[in-house]
Amino acid sequence: MTASTENHLWTTEDILGQGATANVYKARNKKTSEVVAVKVFNIASYSRPYEVQIREFEMLRRLNHVNIVKLFTIEEIQGNPKQKVLVMEYCSGGSLLNLLEEPENAFGLPESEFLIVLQCVVHGMNHLRENCVVHRDIKPGNIMRQVGEDGCSVYKLTDFGAARELDDDEKFMSIYGTEEYLHPDMYERAVLRKPQQKSYGVTVDLWSIGVTFYHAASGSLPFIPYGGPRKNKPIMYKITTEKPEGAISGVQKVEKGPIEWSYHLPHCCQLSEGLKMHLVPVLANILEANQEKCWGFDQFFAATIDILQRLKVHVFSLQQATAHTIYIHIYSTIAVFFEEVQAHTGIEAEKQHYLFQGHPLILEPSMKLINLPPTSAERPIFLLSRRAEKIAVLPPKEPEIPVLPSRFDVMADHTFSKTLVGVIHQFLQTMRLLHKHRDLILQGFYSYIESVRIECGNTAHKIGMVNMKLLSCVSTEETLDAISQVPLNISISSDNMQKLRLIHEKLPVYGSSIREFQNKLQHLHVEVAEHFKTLTEDKCIQKMQVLLEKIVAVHRLYRKDRQIGKLNYNDEQIHKFEKINLSTYIKKVKALFRDDCLQRYQEVLAAEVTWSSALSDIQSRLEHFSGFFLQLIGELQMCEGQQTKVLDRALVIALQRPDGAEGNEGMKNRDNMILRMKRLRDEMEAVARELQTNNQIIESLRAFNSTLVLKPSLPQPGSTGS
Repeated sequence: MTASTENHLWTTEDILGQGATANVYKARNKKTSEVVAVKVFNIASYSRPYEVQIREFEMLRRLNHVNIVKLFTIEEIQGNPKQKVLVMEYCSGGSLLNLLEEPENAFGLPESEFLIVLQCVVHGMNHLRENCVVHRDIKPGNIMRQVGEDGCSVYKLTDFGAARELDDDEKFMSIYGTEEYLHPDMYERAVLRKPQQKSYGVTVDLWSIGVTFYHAASGSLPFIPYGGPRKNKPIMYKITTEKPEGAISGVQKVEKGPIEWSYHLPHCCQLSEGLKMHLVPVLANILEANQEKCWGFDQFFAATIDILQRLKVHVFSLQQATAHTIYIHIYSTIAVFFEEVQAHTGIEAEKQHYLFQGHPLILEPSMKLINLPPTSAERPIFLLSRRAEKIAVLPPKEPEIPVLPSRFDVMADHTFSKTLVGVIHQFLQTMRLLHKHRDLILQGFYSYIESVRIECGNTAHKIGMVNMKLLSCVSTEETLDAISQVPLNISISSDNMQKLRLIHEKLPVYGSSIREFQNKLQHLHVEVAEHFKTLTEDKCIQKMQVLLEKIVAVHRLYRKDRQIGKLNYNDEQIHKFEKINLSTYIKKVKALFRDDCLQRYQEVLAAEVTWSSALSDIQSRLEHFSGFFLQLIGELQMCEGQQTKVLDRALVIALQRPDGAEGNEGMKNRDNMILRMKRLRDEMEAVARELQTNNQIIESLRAFNSTLVLKPSLPQPGSTGS
């Protein structure tokens, strides 16, 4: 059936939403074919007082914001001028409720999408409060989703049939809203039908927002009595009014059983711990039944805008095998970032060392956070600890599959298959996360090995520098020993040559250790490459996707069977056969997760323990070497200083001896000795300059390595798997 106004046309089959007083349809402009939404009021709506009828018209005329569904015009249905129609902006993505009912969001939205919901609802509500409007029916079904040309979502508040003008300190008595999202004081009167004379303020919207945000984050309602909110209304009221301070959810799992309170979002939701840390206090303070204890809108806006203004920094703690999302203000310093990382990982600031895209990331505490490179979950900053760290990642929790109904029942089977599709999506999400973490662990250790290899190279270069200085000192010592045979009254210390011999004996031992380290690093490199190959060839995710498609096909059949109700014999047999297939698919899902995906992940974790221990040991010994080399160089410099003093003194004495003090042969020997001493001093100065130049080269290479982005031959982060 079609209907129209002067400018718009629609069919009643294109229904977008249905309510007690109106239906919303998808319509088109007769002249431009532009798609719009029309809200058509039914007969029941006209039984309301006239001021209530026109309230929504007047409210929408006043509001103008990107996060509020726009009102274009008000028209009348042709042939029935008394029936009003609101012509509004059409949102192509349906409602937030539609999105949450999609199986992949059965356990909540991805973090990136949730943040968009948070931003849009906060900004939309801020516009309402600026215009002194209380909505009174906030819920996912009244938050529409517009999908932009770039594929990004924009959410918009809609359905202002219950809205009214109300200042922060004003109260109202009338009841509007939807049961599951209704403030407990309003629930008591509207749902339980208990007489009470309570008045309600604007904070009732905050309660509804809290339930909506919890629903969007977790995929489920925060307060669930046994049997469901609409089947056990007294317990629903009990849960919401007796909720302990700080709790954000309460569930009764057994009939007449205790209520299980939670102060955290569910483990299975897709939000990071970093976001949960900031979001949970907001939920706890707006899901407060006592209106005097509940936050006001000023506190709510301050807390949520604070979250939205923070920069997300993705950090992967390599030795702990844990991913972290740090929410931090962009104007903070790196010192604050170090503190946040310590709060998440337990690694003290002075022990933190960072790699990014294969090279050391040098961070000074006084630097501004804005100087950090942009990160993502696939391209995080790798955190290394300068001490041994234990793996801190918790074993991934296997998604819980409900029990397959044993009896033939089209309703129960449809409910089971719908739940199962959502659970298999959770399996798939968990497997993708494990695959990504395997990838990050391997990428991180590849970079870690390269970093330690560079340290080994620098240490080998230091050995060369020490050896060069040692040879110079030995040569000088031999020359001075020869000089001491000439009667110049010069005393030469006998300790120098003994020290030099000891140093000469120790250097080859350290050189041998460096070669041992380099061989060990090459072996580790091969092991990481082998795990990379296994990761690249892994088809677990693709196999799980195939199983999901088969389970979705069964669910579609069961949805069709539920609509039919009573099946004929053949259809009933097909239904039962598919239930046997479901049982087989479930076994394959579990085996694929446990025996393939999880086992390979645990193999990488086991290898990580060995790699981390080996690299930590090498680094520790290299640090010991560095300390020893500093001591050696100090001793050589002292030796060199003594030699220089002796050489300078010998030169002065030789030059001061009067001509003719010796015969011609003696004069000739003296001149040769002076020449040798000058040449020796020049050589010592040349060696010192060369050592200084080499040291500058090493330092410049370090700086270069800290800024240059390597392009390793192994796969880049996120390049493997689906």
